[in-house]
Amino acid sequence: MTIQQLLELTIVRSASDLHLVAGFFPLLRVNGELFPVPGEEIITPSRVEEFINHLANQDQAKIFKDTKELDFSFDFQEKGRFRINLYYQKGNPAVSLRLIPPTIKSFDDLGLPKIIGKLSDLKQGFILVTGPTGHGKSTTIASLINRINQSRAVHVITIEDPIEYVYPPGKALISQREILSDTKGWNNALRAVLREDPDVVLIGEMRDLETIASAMTIAETGHLVFATLHTNSASQSIDRIIDIFPQHQQPQIRIQLASTLEAIISQRLISTINPGRVPAVELLFTTPAVRNMIREAKTYLIDNLIQTSAELGMVNLESSLASLVKNGKITSEVALKYALRPELLSKLLV
Repeated sequence: MTIQQLLELTIVRSASDLHLVAGFFPLLRVNGELFPVPGEEIITPSRVEEFINHLANQDQAKIFKDTKELDFSFDFQEKGRFRINLYYQKGNPAVSLRLIPPTIKSFDDLGLPKIIGKLSDLKQGFILVTGPTGHGKSTTIASLINRINQSRAVHVITIEDPIEYVYPPGKALISQREILSDTKGWNNALRAVLREDPDVVLIGEMRDLETIASAMTIAETGHLVFATLHTNSASQSIDRIIDIFPQHQQPQIRIQLASTLEAIISQRLISTINPGRVPAVELLFTTPAVRNMIREAKTYLIDNLIQTSAELGMVNLESSLASLVKNGKITSEVALKYALRPELLSKLLV
């Protein structure tokens, strides 16, 4: 198959990812599992290079040759958009492609709790969407941003590596900036963003101390900030943010985070009984009690607080998993595989 045919097949099969690695068959990830493309041969290094030549322009190819890795986006004949990562393995180039659907789904379509939608009404604060790679963080944030786009005349600035979802015309002005093509780097973009008259800022990924510090500062100056983080739970997300700073700065960071954080959405995409995937979501909304726990370095109490604050819309991962099992969407065996506290889930399933 040509690269165009492989991209077409990815869309037709509703695959989330396509992997092109020398020494392996082309692989599609469908509902979380990898499957070889039927009838295809094992890929050679020269064929991977041929794929890359069709996907990357000259500037991108040069950067990849110099740095050995590159992220960029690719529009495929108005049928779909792909987030592409080029990398080397065993001395040979390889390609990982993530399919970005052409339309942004609503909360109902995604199966997310409706209460999350209320976060799009906030005028300022810091909202985190966390979870492992490939579990829908970008899709959830895109749904939130698009809800703002449809309802509020504000300026939204996104800083992404690369741009994933492209937003349709709405009430908002949306400026989407891609690392390398629109700005030289994260730090440059984040330093400049406050001069661009934003109301809402999306930071595609918080990767280091500088990015996290900038995100909190932007939120602290009266803006609504969305960001993603690769962590497993709400409490772990708070600890990760604080622990990345030197110890002497951590008391001040706790105060800053306690004053800006509004919510943490931690999610997983779980394989369903009928072919497909459904989100299991842990929700933390920042209350005065949560702010005190952050300030006083008592984040170990947050898990218990989530468990006892259902009336405020909070839910822990195990309760979300148990609800999916009881509604017949996933099996108890699958739920236990994703639980952070299997003993708690077992009690909830009795």
